Amino acid sequence: MTTNHSASQSKETLLLRVLVFTLIISVMNGMMFNVVLPVISKQFQLTASQSSWIVTGYLIVYAIGTVTYGKLTDRYSMKHLITFGLLLLAAGSVIGIVATQYWMIIVARIVQAAGAAVIPALAMIIPVRYFSPKKRGQALGTSAIGIALGSALGPIVAGLISSVLSWQFLFVIPLLSLATLPFYRKYLDDDRGVSEKMDYIGGLTLAGTVAALLLSLTQSNLWFLMTGSVFLILFILRIRYAEAPFVKPAVFHNKPYAIGMGIAFVLVAIGFGIPFITPQLLAQVHGFSPALTGMIMLPSALVAALLGRKGGKLADEKGNPFLLYTASVLLIIGFICLSFVISASPIWIAVFLILAVLGQSYMQIAMSNTIAQTLPKEHIGIGMGLLSMFNFIAASVSTAALGKVLDRGATSVHLNPWIEVKSAFVYSNIFVVLALCVAAMLLFYVLQYGRKPLVDLQVRQNR
Repeated sequence: MTTNHSASQSKETLLLRVLVFTLIISVMNGMMFNVVLPVISKQFQLTASQSSWIVTGYLIVYAIGTVTYGKLTDRYSMKHLITFGLLLLAAGSVIGIVATQYWMIIVARIVQAAGAAVIPALAMIIPVRYFSPKKRGQALGTSAIGIALGSALGPIVAGLISSVLSWQFLFVIPLLSLATLPFYRKYLDDDRGVSEKMDYIGGLTLAGTVAALLLSLTQSNLWFLMTGSVFLILFILRIRYAEAPFVKPAVFHNKPYAIGMGIAFVLVAIGFGIPFITPQLLAQVHGFSPALTGMIMLPSALVAALLGRKGGKLADEKGNPFLLYTASVLLIIGFICLSFVISASPIWIAVFLILAVLGQSYMQIAMSNTIAQTLPKEHIGIGMGLLSMFNFIAASVSTAALGKVLDRGATSVHLNPWIEVKSAFVYSNIFVVLALCVAAMLLFYVLQYGRKPLVDLQVRQNR
């Protein structure tokens, strides 16, 4: 009995380590090309909007892919899905390595995204399916290590490789994920969900909704917004009347799940403001190069990686609400302090970034674990897949909104009266507003649920 228990624990530990490594590669792959866009634009004589498709195309397919893989886990084994996804990621990387024209780079990134999307989907589902509720927070915290390290290493590795070699060598990095495939094949089981008919029409209307809405955000295009709205209406009609819909309406009828998704969307959007704003304020206010910016941001990512498991343990031992309160306090203090030190020594920015980034990491752990507990077993695949997709949409909303604010340039309004450098006003204002938004969401959570987690609502609802 003890031997079987030890073997099971060993299997879980190894599986998590492999998942962390894969997440590092996946997150790096998503971020590295942001650094080299100017180089690619110059080489192929592209405008900024044309070169942005390297990132935009990847993001759209990635977001759609996460929910699709989440749905597919209800029908196919995770072992086969990760195999397919990693091989597709490798195929896209090979196309990128041999690319000689811009359209080949776009194809490579789209194929990469179609394969890499399996990774965040499984990173949400593996902790839920393979770990008991008492250990799930720690498992999600360990997964957060991969995201934090990938975020830290992505810009730095991209800068080094593009400087010493060529930007095309960035396509080699994702091939390292193939080394994890034998371990996934060994430690993932062959369990499948119910073998029901696949609703391809529902999947296509959802894909159309996400693609059009993301394009409307990134391109600021009203026609894309209208197209997305039409697809959304078609998707709603489809899942209401289809015999076996892509997403069962019961998922959205689950009130605790729906509320949790709404809270998570806003908090993730707030958190994603950190990696978007920081490089720009360091460049605009302090004149830092991308390499120096990466060094300032590195400590916060490393601390988030080192303390990721600690956040998971807090969720397991003291409950998700406790971790959510802790994350909120870290974010609020981090944002307020950053609003004061924008024009001060960059060392202070690096110090207070640690609080904000750690708070962001803990917030994702708390909300992922909370939402997972609101889902019945038959809805875990699609429910967590939708959460992953919502995270990407939230990131796009945050980036688009903050980008519009920064596009307006310097402002004479400063919410923090202690800031005197005019170029820092807009960044200081943003951090003050983000802190207020976190406080508002925390107050909403407390007023609605007190100290009880959302899962308690699920229990009461089932009664």
